[in-house]
Amino acid sequence: MSEESTQPEAGPSQADANWRHPEREQAGVPGGVIRRVSSQRHSSWIQQVIEQITGSPKQCVTLSEVMPVSVLAVQRYLLEDEPRDTVPKPPLYCYDVTISDGVYQEKCYLDTSLNFLVHQNILKAGIEIKIFKVSCLYNEKRLGQGILCIDKIQCGESVDFVPLEIPFRNTAHEEKPERPLRGGRSHYLALWNNEDPYGDIWKSNKQPEEYNFHSIKIITLSHLEMTWNSRKNFPALLVRILHKSKLRYYGKPHKKTIEPYQTYLEVADSSGMVSVIMWNDLCPEWYKSLRVGLILLLQNYSVKRSHPFRRQPDPVDPHMKIISTMEICLNLRDPPNNIVIIPEKQLKPDWKLPKLTNRFITRSELEEMPEKATCDIIGVLAFVGRVQRSKKKDHGEDFWSYRWIHIADGTSEQPFIVQLFSTSQPEVFENICPLTYFVCTQLKVVRNYNQVPNLLYLTTTNESRVFIISGHRSQPYTYDSKVKNFIQWIKTKTDSGVKNAVIGGYYPYPPVPETFPKYSRFIKADSLLTAISEVRKVIEDLQYREQKRIAVQGIITAIKYIPPNHSAESAPASETLRSDSQPSTSQASKRVHHHERGSKRSQDDRPLGSSYFQFAPFILNLCAKRKIIQDPCANLIAIPQPHSPASSKGSKHRSPSPFHRRESSSSSSTGKSRRTAYDRWESQLWKDKKFSLRDHLHYSHVYPESVPRKFVLEYGKFLAKQYNTQPSKYIPPEGKQPKLDEFQSARSLGHFEVTILGLNHEIAIDVAFLPMYSPEDVRTSQIDTFLTCMNYSCVYPPEAPGSGRLSDIKEVAGDIVKAAAELDRVHIICILDICNLGDNKVEVCLQKIYTPE
Repeated sequence: MSEESTQPEAGPSQADANWRHPEREQAGVPGGVIRRVSSQRHSSWIQQVIEQITGSPKQCVTLSEVMPVSVLAVQRYLLEDEPRDTVPKPPLYCYDVTISDGVYQEKCYLDTSLNFLVHQNILKAGIEIKIFKVSCLYNEKRLGQGILCIDKIQCGESVDFVPLEIPFRNTAHEEKPERPLRGGRSHYLALWNNEDPYGDIWKSNKQPEEYNFHSIKIITLSHLEMTWNSRKNFPALLVRILHKSKLRYYGKPHKKTIEPYQTYLEVADSSGMVSVIMWNDLCPEWYKSLRVGLILLLQNYSVKRSHPFRRQPDPVDPHMKIISTMEICLNLRDPPNNIVIIPEKQLKPDWKLPKLTNRFITRSELEEMPEKATCDIIGVLAFVGRVQRSKKKDHGEDFWSYRWIHIADGTSEQPFIVQLFSTSQPEVFENICPLTYFVCTQLKVVRNYNQVPNLLYLTTTNESRVFIISGHRSQPYTYDSKVKNFIQWIKTKTDSGVKNAVIGGYYPYPPVPETFPKYSRFIKADSLLTAISEVRKVIEDLQYREQKRIAVQGIITAIKYIPPNHSAESAPASETLRSDSQPSTSQASKRVHHHERGSKRSQDDRPLGSSYFQFAPFILNLCAKRKIIQDPCANLIAIPQPHSPASSKGSKHRSPSPFHRRESSSSSSTGKSRRTAYDRWESQLWKDKKFSLRDHLHYSHVYPESVPRKFVLEYGKFLAKQYNTQPSKYIPPEGKQPKLDEFQSARSLGHFEVTILGLNHEIAIDVAFLPMYSPEDVRTSQIDTFLTCMNYSCVYPPEAPGSGRLSDIKEVAGDIVKAAAELDRVHIICILDICNLGDNKVEVCLQKIYTPE
């Protein structure tokens, strides 16, 4: 029998591997079969796996030898319907995982039953994994190409460094642009949303070019509006871009469009403004090259009746005519488009194209802006929050990405508060840092002065664009008077802004209204209240960086103060993830991160198995109506006051048992003795019920990612990375990386663990209250008492000598504990913020407390 006849059938992803790496010495046969070579079998674990699967009579193999491999990329795409599908399925996103064994790289398909590992950010680039079971899945749309499919996996810890020069075993995976392993799609999507352009199909090299207009006929927009119904051929349009929308991805499994994208341009000439729709393949070719202000010559376009429910943005010039009866369509194929960017220097006065103008406002002017008005702003970033995600539909797979930012412009003590959604500019959105000069256009005003606290912030619209310092040059707005005033203000600023800049952490905004009826107006009736027995399911359904606000009924039965030096924010990462009732991080990862295709997650495998949550603020409304207990309660326990530096020098102070009440002996600089402060309280109800509960959910852990940090310019890239979403591809670290919890916190009050018992006394949940203590924080500006501060989740330091010392903070904390004691056996409604931080880390923050009317 000839050697060729004994070869196995075509194996996973087997294409010709010789042309780029001749040293592999592999013989091929039709269909892409790679001959087994003993020298490679022992040096590459991936090669061993390939030989096992191709030599097996079945297309599924449990591996006899398992070794850790590194994950270099996790890439997402939409899989279209298979021929056997009779009913169109909802969007199903698939993931290709690129692994490396140190000898080769291999791109593998992740079985869809394991998609939740990506959704929870457990399987991610930059970690080690062990693969126990693989199968061979053939792509029937490509000749002789099988795909290695991962069916059973165990996720491990992050790796220190992985070289990227390692070659692909299959050279087809090195082709540009990158193509997904399955289906007919030509590109990957961004990992966490569908708005951002991702990958190498997106071109950005279109440049203006001079054009000869002698033999071309141009029509105005108003003339086209009157005649388009009776025309078959349309003359060219010469227009200026006034607005550019973010991308819209409309891919569906049953639609066969290869690149299903759409974007809107609002363009204008001397006669009016009209919408231009750019479709499909044209978006990757042109989207990144087109910017607001460019002059375009459009030919070979089509015209259709405009969408009846789409509202065009308002032009800056109130006298400009808005043409809303038609839309201009640009499509690569029907008809073939012709777009030319005309250089500004070729602009002729007789064209009468509108100038690009902006609607800049200052922070002091924002107070007078009406609801839903649009504006542009410029300022310096004082705070940049972490990236969060929210579902577009309750049961869908698509998410919005956004973050909260503060922008100061020197005209007010208050900054602009902006909810910055992704604007299809990931190169800006993912790299903004405090102390950066920042411009954002087409923002919408959101306000409500009928609630306490007052609501006033800005949010991005479909046409918003953002610019940072590197993108300001050559922008038309640099000539605006308010921009010039801001630049002058920046020149006079001192370095104080550097000290006050903050990045990341949990940000409880927008604030919850002061009454439950006002809160209820903005919530759907069927989801107004969540049973405490359903909270576990709500948490399990959350995906990475998804944040959700819910209302539950219960009784506060215990509260404990955790001072800042004992807070998880200051503990090492290895210590942070441990508790008396939980396994260590390594044990948990081995238990929780081991998954197999088709298996159901056991109780221990659920993402909430890591029973730690972060903290958020709550408002004790009842305390405004009832007198706070001033005398020590039998169940209140005193906070030990710290010794003076002199008395503690050379000796370690050991705190007395927390279960003994003790009067403070320390005194202030004025000689007045301090009140006793208490660090915990338990109700008699809790003592009676806590050992007979049906379920007790422990979510009172503060993670380093939930703590806002003082921004350090030297480590700007590192800090920005910590509060961005996980990148799709592995990025090697630059030098030795610090730890996040080594950076100074912008909060110094510590936190509170709050236990809420369900009304039926069967289930309890531990959540967190995370007040802020920062004189520079904008949310402290209207604070007068520690109770009203709960609206802003921060505590304003008292104006007294020595304010801000640990003893002052603990005294305020004691007031909060006693205020909670006043709620003994009172039925309340708790507003909880829930956020999945990924990798089995979830935070629950107590945002507000209502008493039923």
